[in-house]
Amino acid sequence: MNIKRIFGALLTLLGTGGLIYAAVLFVNASGNTRDFKSLLIYGLLGLLFFVAGISLVRTTKDES
Repeated sequence: MNIKRIFGALLTLLGTGGLIYAAVLFVNASGNTRDFKSLLIYGLLGLLFFVAGISLVRTTKDES
């Protein structure tokens, strides 16, 4: 079992969760500045975690 792949999968799942939460905030937004800030923060962090997790899984070689 490769620890880097597990960590990459965990980052990908966290990123997916952050993006889904940002989408829920976007749908329920009423136009406040606070809503926009939280939407931006969760969206950027979710995107960052998602991209980092995918790239970590892709670049890790499968050795046994």
